Amino acid sequence: MMDLNLSKPDEVVKLLCDRLRKERLFRQMTQAEVAARAGIGVNTVSNLESGKNVGFENVVRVAMVLGRLGELEALFQPKVDSLDDILRYETGLKRQRIRKKTDDA
Repeated sequence: MMDLNLSKPDEVVKLLCDRLRKERLFRQMTQAEVAARAGIGVNTVSNLESGKNVGFENVVRVAMVLGRLGELEALFQPKVDSLDDILRYETGLKRQRIRKKTDDA
């Protein structure tokens, strides 16, 4: 398993694209089958597997087709270790902007 904390963004993309392709093949699906079930074009699936830029919604669609939506649900979940973290997170949801720090403070 690759430690994603020590990787460059392009290495993470390459790893995830490779995993996506392997998952599709493990499920014995063609790119055309995944594309049809996800409601996207075959070229989009091909681009996704080769690491070319595609919309995030398309990543979600393919994850749904391959039964891997659970992993995406954990993405960007708040890390809360204490009651203070929970309260800070909840009050942060109400904010519209983060104010810039000034040198005067």
